[in-house]
Amino acid sequence: MARVVFLLVPQLHLLDLAGPAQVFSTAADLGYDYRLHYVADREIVPTVQGVPLVAGLRWPELTRDDLVVVPGWRLRAHGPQGPVGPDDLRRLADHHAGGGTVASVCAGAYALGRAGLLDGRRCTTHHDVQDELARRFPSARVVRDVLYVVDERVVTSAGIASGIDVALHLVATRHGPAVAARIARSLVLHARRNGHEPQTGAMLRHRSHLSDAVHRVQDLIDRRFAEPLPLADLAAVGGVAERTLTRLFRRATGLTPLGYQQLLRVERAEHLIGHGATVEGAARTVGFTDARMLRRLRARATRDRSAPAGSSRPGTGTRPAATRAG
Repeated sequence: MARVVFLLVPQLHLLDLAGPAQVFSTAADLGYDYRLHYVADREIVPTVQGVPLVAGLRWPELTRDDLVVVPGWRLRAHGPQGPVGPDDLRRLADHHAGGGTVASVCAGAYALGRAGLLDGRRCTTHHDVQDELARRFPSARVVRDVLYVVDERVVTSAGIASGIDVALHLVATRHGPAVAARIARSLVLHARRNGHEPQTGAMLRHRSHLSDAVHRVQDLIDRRFAEPLPLADLAAVGGVAERTLTRLFRRATGLTPLGYQQLLRVERAEHLIGHGATVEGAARTVGFTDARMLRRLRARATRDRSAPAGSSRPGTGTRPAATRAG
């Protein structure tokens, strides 16, 4: 993503905008090429919290590498129809049709629905307005009780602070979980958010513990997940014995170090496949010797996601495949 364009509307919520903007601006501070733009149909945009914002009136030229974000607004100020005009709705649809990514925070999902981007897709929004979103866009598949949903470059989030989570996810899928973790630490964020786990990245799901040794090992795996990482080397980074590391890692994350590495590989491979890579090509890019292990892990993840809440299988989520990654 070279550009992140925020479409500002009157009576938007500041945190819907400021959270994702802070994530991408921090990524830019770390040397990644993000340029933030703020556009609206007026120069001065009032917010719910009373702080006026200054926006540009002209959209930049967009490419498929760019992201457009629609922050949410106070519904009683505009109603579910929202204040986004037909020209901007067309821009949202055209950007997605051209291969770009479009995201929303909270009520911003209504703009994506009016642009036709939710038809037949999974999506979410703030829990207070999910029923209305489902009613107004019956062809959309509204997913409840999740932080965010990604479906074919259409990204919707629950709102308010979850805009930070989805921005971190987008950074992680583009640059890897180590970069997203570094940004989270820079923002003094507790890395785990409650929600439906398959809708959050591994970096967010497995960083809620307080073990410094395990965090050090995770930092290394995050940076080098596509490489073979012997347990002895990981234990040396953590400053503990191999058996101790395995015990500590499982206690902190529910996974072994290998299981965590494989999870990062599968998430990265899913992103590559979603952007046109073959399964074989994605498997080799993320460090598997061929596609067999990737197919096996993807099938396991699909089974786990389809399991009823509260159910368990021997080894589900905590017993990674015995084959050594790499």
